[in-house]
Amino acid sequence: MAKSNYYGPTPKKWVQLGDALLAISTAVSGYTIYNDQHTVALISMICGVVGKFLTSFFTEDTKSK
Repeated sequence: MAKSNYYGPTPKKWVQLGDALLAISTAVSGYTIYNDQHTVALISMICGVVGKFLTSFFTEDTKSK
């Protein structure tokens, strides 16, 4: 089930959320690397990538429509 949802179409609001999470985590990571806070930067980058990846699992259910 999860595999079939991953390759299905993702609703626009979830794509926008994933893009926003990735943009925010990139900005935070850059700032924390600049200020020599590498642990915070790593956590931020991981959260951004995982958040963007997880948005691919939210698909519209076309079978029930």
